[in-house]
Amino acid sequence: MSEQNKVDVYPSMVVADSQENVRAVEKITIGAQLKAIRTNNKLTLEEASKRTGLARSTLSKIENEQISPTFTVMQKLATGLDIELPQLFTKPKARQATGRRDITLKSSGKSHVTSTYEHELLATQFRNKKMMPYKSRVYARSFEDFGEWVRHEGEEFLLVLEGEIQLLTEFYEPMNLNKGDNVYYDATMGHLVISVSEEDAVILWVTAD
Repeated sequence: MSEQNKVDVYPSMVVADSQENVRAVEKITIGAQLKAIRTNNKLTLEEASKRTGLARSTLSKIENEQISPTFTVMQKLATGLDIELPQLFTKPKARQATGRRDITLKSSGKSHVTSTYEHELLATQFRNKKMMPYKSRVYARSFEDFGEWVRHEGEEFLLVLEGEIQLLTEFYEPMNLNKGDNVYYDATMGHLVISVSEEDAVILWVTAD
């Protein structure tokens, strides 16, 4: 065999990214990776079958290395499981714990008062947070207290801590929420909160990008 036709076999493979930077990555079996992706997403074989359009028995055989998937089958797996095709060949990079922690003791958050809310900003030590938690006392009692819808990027989670509120949104009927009730919504949709209890309501808000 000529030097040109020799092929060296290693327990790794070489891939290139969109900038054509070449790197070696650990090679793993598609079956093991498929099973890991499916179980990490808490999908049964039946649910994965419905998503990918592949028979349950086919998925089982792939996971148990009884058959090798064709390129067409791998495309169906990637599309159905909402992953990139290379994820079937390479292990995801392990996320390294940053060890970040931020404790806010009771009533020690950063205060921010407006005409409609009194916010207590929580976990204020860190910048570039992926979410922003804050506790708010709701002064507003009607839409007119705002004058217009509140809109901003991201999504929001709201939990009622005290009293009763009314959540107003531009696409839904007003909804009254009491202590312990919660809601998750798209913050780009016009929204606002008013107190409808005798005392000002208190809520926990978490805003995420």
